[in-house]
Amino acid sequence: MRASANRIALAAAGREARLEGTVRITASVAMALHHLPPIIARIRADEPAIQIELVPSDGSSNLLFREADIAVRMYRPRQLDLVTTHLGDIELGLFGATGYLDRRGRPAQQDELLEHDFVGYDVNPAILDGFRAAGFALSREWFATRCDDHAAYWELVRAGCGLGFAQASVGRACPCVEEIRVGLELPSLPVWLTAHETMRRTPRIRRVWEMLAEGLAPVIA
Repeated sequence: MRASANRIALAAAGREARLEGTVRITASVAMALHHLPPIIARIRADEPAIQIELVPSDGSSNLLFREADIAVRMYRPRQLDLVTTHLGDIELGLFGATGYLDRRGRPAQQDELLEHDFVGYDVNPAILDGFRAAGFALSREWFATRCDDHAAYWELVRAGCGLGFAQASVGRACPCVEEIRVGLELPSLPVWLTAHETMRRTPRIRRVWEMLAEGLAPVIA
């Protein structure tokens, strides 16, 4: 019954023809913090009749149940009835605070990385899996500082808790950190715009979709 009611609500919402109303956007914490605010400011300036709700979350809001109208995700959703567009990929980099590097030295090759402190994830296995794929047999406890929240994680790196990973454009724009280039191959983050196919045709959502794609273009390859 819930699914049937939701399909009716989606169909009714998708017939709205006015370029006004609310658009709810969900995005990762890092994307919402570093990239979306100026884009949303541009949307508000150009389309003052459109209101924006931003939901920073590293979880998966269900577009089929109107938990969000548009999702900016780092993976391709596989649900049916969704429209997805791959905007490109975001480069990752390895960074350390200048104060930390002054104190501990700057690694010149990969083997020297093991002599340094690292900020790792707490529950998320992504960083640990990446190190293992690169040939470093590490355990979770090797990371002396651990945090899954991406905003707090980056602040720990900036504060000098150890080396850590970030979107390259974010790290290179920060004056208090330095990029560590030792030939470590890092994966990129794919960026996907996603919306329910019915809602995607709604003028206000189509307009916000277009402005998100345009605004994100400078930070993706």
